[in-house]
Amino acid sequence: MGEVWRPHVTVAAVIEREGRFLFVEEETEFGVRLNQPAGHLEPGESLVEAVARETLEETRLRFVPNAVVGVYQWTRPDGALTYLRFAFSGKVTGEESERALDEGILRTLWLSPEEVEAAGREGRLRSPMVLSCVRDWREGRRYSLDLIRHLAG
Repeated sequence: MGEVWRPHVTVAAVIEREGRFLFVEEETEFGVRLNQPAGHLEPGESLVEAVARETLEETRLRFVPNAVVGVYQWTRPDGALTYLRFAFSGKVTGEESERALDEGILRTLWLSPEEVEAAGREGRLRSPMVLSCVRDWREGRRYSLDLIRHLAG
């Protein structure tokens, strides 16, 4: 039997403040790119736990998800990897300013929708999912967290 195909399950936080969106600038295998606070689901973790953890690790901000923005599937153009992204919106409830940013994260920044669109045109976004998340959030797409069920054990 051959190798089993599995998508990479990731989470992302779509955080808006005063018309600007929270982004991280990060080192990738393709150079410096912009992304929402995002990362991989870890063993035993719920999707909600994962997005709170990743946001804290990449931005120093404590994040409490309150809605699902969308679920996105994307395969890299080289066909090497497929990602399944669960994007959440929510509230920042505090900051751990002394905490170091996760490895590979250069800085955090707040971008206007126009700046995000421009970064997409210029190829500076981590993936097309990044822009889709912002557009969906701006269109008012929010789904109850009840949509996701974490069945432990």
